[in-house]
Amino acid sequence: MAQQERAIRTRKIILEAAAATFDEHGYESTTIAEILERAEVTKGALYFHFPSKGDLARGVLAAAVTTEGVRPHALKLQELADTLLLLAYRLPREPMLSAALRIAVDPQARRQFGTAWPDWAELMAGFLREAKARGEVLAHTDEEEVGRMIVSTWTGVRVVTEGLPGTYDLPGEIALLLRLLLAAVATPAVLPRLDISAARAAHLYDDMPARRAEVAESAPRGISG
Repeated sequence: MAQQERAIRTRKIILEAAAATFDEHGYESTTIAEILERAEVTKGALYFHFPSKGDLARGVLAAAVTTEGVRPHALKLQELADTLLLLAYRLPREPMLSAALRIAVDPQARRQFGTAWPDWAELMAGFLREAKARGEVLAHTDEEEVGRMIVSTWTGVRVVTEGLPGTYDLPGEIALLLRLLLAAVATPAVLPRLDISAARAAHLYDDMPARRAEVAESAPRGISG
């Protein structure tokens, strides 16, 4: 068990080092030597977990599709909004997420590895399907189409605001986006009950350690002996 835990920890260290380096230099300019130096592991350990730099990029993309920190809610649309607000707050603070976006918007890297966008679109569609089953969204809503539009517009907001003059708060911009999008799909009874404020993003982020502890506590225990 201890050996398995060490292997999991080593893999995490390597992946985080790769993400930070990709985020700083881009995929093409990053070298394995730079990742090794940052991770402080041997070349053998790195190649045991990730046979190539491309596998590291794929690992970063996979790790970026996450609902970590989002608590279950009576409204499925609130969980959808919380996922996107929290992502907006975490992105500038966590290289794993910003590196995945940098890989996705790099045409050369995208041709090699694809993106996590289809997974994000399906995640959003899943929220919408459950929300529709609960009567939270309008009956004419096409969950797959709206899921794609959510991912497309979220990414567009992130990329475009980086190039605009002035300073833009990403959670604030995403809150504005959600107000516009959810007004088109949420039922009139549900829409006023949704909290899609930028302040909620900060609250969700501050709550993440407690949420992680709860998830860890509820996880099945290993059987010893």
